[in-house]
Amino acid sequence: MMHLDMRGKQCPIPVIETKQALEAAGPGNVAEVLVDNEIAVQNLRKLAERKGYRFEAKKEAEREYRARLIWESTDQVISGSEETEISAPEAQNPEAQQACSPDGRRKGLVAVLSSETMGEGSEELGRLLMKGFLYALSQQEILPETVLLYNGGAKLSCEGAETLEDLKNLEALGVEILTCGTCLNYYGLTEKLSVGSVTNMYEIAERQMAASVIVKP
Repeated sequence: MMHLDMRGKQCPIPVIETKQALEAAGPGNVAEVLVDNEIAVQNLRKLAERKGYRFEAKKEAEREYRARLIWESTDQVISGSEETEISAPEAQNPEAQQACSPDGRRKGLVAVLSSETMGEGSEELGRLLMKGFLYALSQQEILPETVLLYNGGAKLSCEGAETLEDLKNLEALGVEILTCGTCLNYYGLTEKLSVGSVTNMYEIAERQMAASVIVKP
């Protein structure tokens, strides 16, 4: 059994690190995860449901929850006179199989980031959410083909941005990172671009018109 202490870690880190730990260990293993809020428990439950893991959880103290995700063995299970083979969850999911290839990008899937914050309301919370979104995006089984950054989103790919490491990870996985040159110039960041390359509005329009799916947080 693996023991993971995720107390104090922001979403989506508990879910992603638990998923990675179980996938590294393989079928027949259990991840016991300690978290400090009920939302994290719910997110872990959703992970278990999506992956086909058995799930248990209980509250042990104030701000202390213990969850268990059990990945059943791939051994065959005999029920009555029938014999059923339990496959790893990924084996049942063609998209997950695609992600096992060296290049897990989906052609025509474009992520568009037009702001350095995610959603409306608190700017501080919005920056935290955008950081979480990009980290989560970099951990997906199916990746976008391209990430387009313009207006305030141009700041995300520049020196000093908290999101820079996540964008570099996406680029290392083969995702094309394109930042609007006009926007960089407007914000005085032309010399600060630290990942990907500069693009123009014609190409931004062209990529979006050709996209089969556009993701815009």
